Amino acid sequence: MSSLSRELVFLILQFLEEEKFKESVHRLEKESGFFFNMKYFEEKVQAGEWDEVEKYLAGFTKVDDNRYSMKIFFEIRKQKYLEALDRQDKAKAVEILVSDLKVFSTFNEELFKEITQLLTLNNFRENEQLSKYGDTKTARSIMLVELKKLIEANPLFRDKLAFPTLKSSRLRTLINQSLNWQHQLCKNPRPNPDIKTLFTDHTCTPPNGPLAPTPVSLPVAAVAKPAAYTSLGAHSPFPPTAATANAGALAGWMANAASSSVQAAVVTASSIPVQQNQVSVLKRPRTPPSVPVMVDYQNPDHEQLMKRLRPAISVEEVTYPTSRPQAWSLDDLPRTVALTMHQGSMVISMDFHPSHHTLLLVGSANGEITLWELGMRERLVSKPFKIWEMSKCSVQFQALMVNDTPISVSRVAWSPDGNFVGVAFSKHLIQLYAYPGSNDLIQRLEIDAHVGGVNDLAFAHPTKQLCVVTCGDDKLIKVWDSMTGQKLFNFEGHDAPVYSICPHHKENIQFIFSTAVDGKIKAWLYDNMGSRVDYDAPGHWCTTMLYSADGSRLFSCGTSKDGESFLVEWNESEGAIKRTYMGFRKKSAGVVSFDTTQNHFLAAGEDSQIKFWDMDNINLLTVTDAEGGLSSLPRVRFNKEGNLLAVTTADNGFKILANAVGLRSLRAVETSAFDPLRMPIVSATIKASGSSAVGNVGPVNCKVERSSPVRPSPTLNGVDPLGRSVEKPRVLDDATDKTKPWQLAEIVDHGQCRVVTLPDSTASSSKVVRLLYTNSGVGILALGSNGVQKLWKWPRNEQNPSGKATANVVPQIWQPNSGLLMTNDVTGVNLEEAVPCIALSKNDSYVMSATGGKVSLFNMMTFKVMTTFMSPPPASTFLAFHPQDNNIIAIGMEDSTIHIYNVRVDEVKSKLKGHQKRITGLAFSTSLNILVSSGADAHLCVWSIDTWEKRKSVAIQIPAGKAPTSDTRVQFHSDQIRMLVVHETQLAIYDASKMERIRQWIPQDVLPAPISYAAYSCNSQSVYATFCDGNVGVFDADSLRLRCRIASSVYLPQAILKGNQAVYPLVVAAHPTEANQFAIGLSDGSVKLMEPSESEGKWGVNPPADNGALNGKTTSSSTTSNHTPDQSQR
Repeated sequence: MSSLSRELVFLILQFLEEEKFKESVHRLEKESGFFFNMKYFEEKVQAGEWDEVEKYLAGFTKVDDNRYSMKIFFEIRKQKYLEALDRQDKAKAVEILVSDLKVFSTFNEELFKEITQLLTLNNFRENEQLSKYGDTKTARSIMLVELKKLIEANPLFRDKLAFPTLKSSRLRTLINQSLNWQHQLCKNPRPNPDIKTLFTDHTCTPPNGPLAPTPVSLPVAAVAKPAAYTSLGAHSPFPPTAATANAGALAGWMANAASSSVQAAVVTASSIPVQQNQVSVLKRPRTPPSVPVMVDYQNPDHEQLMKRLRPAISVEEVTYPTSRPQAWSLDDLPRTVALTMHQGSMVISMDFHPSHHTLLLVGSANGEITLWELGMRERLVSKPFKIWEMSKCSVQFQALMVNDTPISVSRVAWSPDGNFVGVAFSKHLIQLYAYPGSNDLIQRLEIDAHVGGVNDLAFAHPTKQLCVVTCGDDKLIKVWDSMTGQKLFNFEGHDAPVYSICPHHKENIQFIFSTAVDGKIKAWLYDNMGSRVDYDAPGHWCTTMLYSADGSRLFSCGTSKDGESFLVEWNESEGAIKRTYMGFRKKSAGVVSFDTTQNHFLAAGEDSQIKFWDMDNINLLTVTDAEGGLSSLPRVRFNKEGNLLAVTTADNGFKILANAVGLRSLRAVETSAFDPLRMPIVSATIKASGSSAVGNVGPVNCKVERSSPVRPSPTLNGVDPLGRSVEKPRVLDDATDKTKPWQLAEIVDHGQCRVVTLPDSTASSSKVVRLLYTNSGVGILALGSNGVQKLWKWPRNEQNPSGKATANVVPQIWQPNSGLLMTNDVTGVNLEEAVPCIALSKNDSYVMSATGGKVSLFNMMTFKVMTTFMSPPPASTFLAFHPQDNNIIAIGMEDSTIHIYNVRVDEVKSKLKGHQKRITGLAFSTSLNILVSSGADAHLCVWSIDTWEKRKSVAIQIPAGKAPTSDTRVQFHSDQIRMLVVHETQLAIYDASKMERIRQWIPQDVLPAPISYAAYSCNSQSVYATFCDGNVGVFDADSLRLRCRIASSVYLPQAILKGNQAVYPLVVAAHPTEANQFAIGLSDGSVKLMEPSESEGKWGVNPPADNGALNGKTTSSSTTSNHTPDQSQR
């Protein structure tokens, strides 16, 4: 079914709902499978109408579709079974067991046996796991919570849980507009036509004299407007797995089938805005009528309606019901020459970074790739062509290299997150680099990908893993795993060299368009089942395909062998050309390059000019020669914002064209201070994965006097003030005056930032030993050294409309009505020696923790203990949920082992041995498919998630004179490759794919005390570190340079500061979505939430007006990362 037919179903659903055809609404929902009505589903579950519940579900999924579906049906049937037992209806229970539950025995025979044994009990609550079962109504409500999470996580329900946002009576409005058009086309239109049917087109009978056309209006205002469908958010309790691609679906939306007349009508009027109680009217180009009149249908009182509506409309206001144009102008196009840069070799390919909009990657004819910071007019990185490992290349390629065959870049591309760079070459090879966010490209993969040239390269996400798609002269398209280099797919079917590829997705269907030099266009699903589409490109030669930025419109540009160029938009539902753009003047000696931007413009290079089109108009919009000097067929590339355009020149260089916004962004970078003391400013766009990896390790034994002297060093600790390798700032907010050297931001007074103390009515002064934000960001969970957990939640009100944690509002300590506390089992535990641990499920429903005793699983709503497991000895010391399955938990133990435990079956699946002392940290990387563990033995171990085999073990490098005795913690960067390693002696960044250390920072100067804790900010741009002298440091996550120091005087009252007992942070937690917010748990049992002042907005301020002097001191060496000798300065 085409997307327009799908939309028509939604319109019908809305109409049926408004007309109160309740049964028909839900029947159509089920039969179409387009919208799962969660409200209706909840009503049926709460009513216990199990047959209707399963029938409704059957329209969307079957029991054996996937593990989510299986769990949904199991929970429903289990509840039905328990209710029968509760009614003492053993016969019905047996029937349910045999007919409904037996199907699950093949998947879990033990569970089925346990369910069967419930028949032997007088009250199934005698079973320990069901002892908390309440009454039927409560049980159904609890089950509904779980069902909703499973449905929201199930890929089969993706995009089916939210009803589209529609204005009321949308279908009536469209019909009304259609009648208006029909009346407009009448040869002899009559006033007040009486329209009695919709089954045939409307025509007016010939009148006595010519009258002006009369607009038609449905009685929109006269129809009752029931509440619209409520939009349901999708918050998955499990990471959603990729849905199996549906071949029929791809064929459906790319099929050569003409749209129905209904579809055509929807297309015509789909964007016409009609407000409630407002009549849409038309104006003919002829003389307007003296009295505006209307036509109504299905309303005998239309005359009265006309009288009510008529005065509100004047003749001058009557317009055609066309789409309201957006306010675009030629000034939006980047046409002003801002920069002219010399590359040194012919530029073949260019690509802007997806989020650093002035960072341009360039590939040249001599095989070199260059990374340019356009605002600084500087080459940040230049990599000449080099074969990394010749021995791994094919014999054919080695033979080519013996003959010194010239190698050119054919394509450069950024990954969607900007963390990787892909390079395709004119012979055989592709190379993949990691971009860590600084002046460096790190070699990642080299693949001998194709026989002959590699003509194109692109990144795609057919599964959760990032992949590289390539095509070549060998007529093949190949898909590679970006982490391992393994070939995942090999698509055969083209009869000529493949010229270009265009990976894309529609809803949950991932596919690739490819074009070959014989003009054939094919489409492929990731299933090795052959091509699904076979079209001919106009020109029948080299063609490139691109989607608009929002993915809704498909374009192609190509050139025929005789030099005629074609720029077209495709109608995907029909596989036909929708429009062909005019404006190519002469025949070209090569292939025309093009690009799209802002969902509105197209640009192509031809005849040493750049030509622009409005996507909605086939005629040329404007042309520029960029002040001359362009190559005959300039290559073009927009940045993501569409305010910069890179074009190639005839003298082996390129120009940057800009609009007003683009010019400002370039100047902002250009005028930013270039100072060797500045930290790199990196603007990542990836949201952190919310790893709980840093959450669960013992506090550092801190023995530092509060009055420890601080001796700032006047030297720069080996940083070359003139070194080209220092990264340049790229963010406007960090622009500074060149005459003022950068200074470390030191916050020493509570008025310099925002701090809130979380209220606590209990008299307990237990240390806060573990601290977590809820994944939704609305609460904070603290575990005390006494084994008691406390939860604070922020109210949603006018002061805090988002309801998320903020320093502007004091939260409330949250407790259920029962007054229960979440208290760990501490029977027989020495709390002074116990190592606490805690982990929170991704949906914030459950928290598991231990304080030297058994691990307890708590319900976060009721604070009740759901179950306990892993009784000591040995005691559990660290907990981490498996990223793909909440039922699998990695548990670090006191005896140095790691248990892989399945909660569902209460079984330890694997026991990992590799450390010598207790486990103090665990972190999963889904990208690398590994688990990294850290221990009190100062070692890191890498384990395969698939086999749980140990891959590698490395010792962290302890500074001379320090004992490797304290805890080591690990947390993955949001790129899932880099990793933060925290020890009381250091902060370090590792490349987990190689387990090599990239950066190290050792306590010194303004921060000399041991480190008590550290964690990445949610966007992985910053590291928040706490120290045993009460200081908090904010570091740049890439370089580990100190950006800001927050003194204890900011968050502690004077009475405590002057007291005999030192109070300092033991733990720090970063907000899951607010990059500049963190919370600290203190040794006196209090919790503080901290944010920068609203005027600054970040940790690290612009230099003061006195040329950077801070209290008469020069900048301390702590402002730079003190690299160990094996690390190069960036």
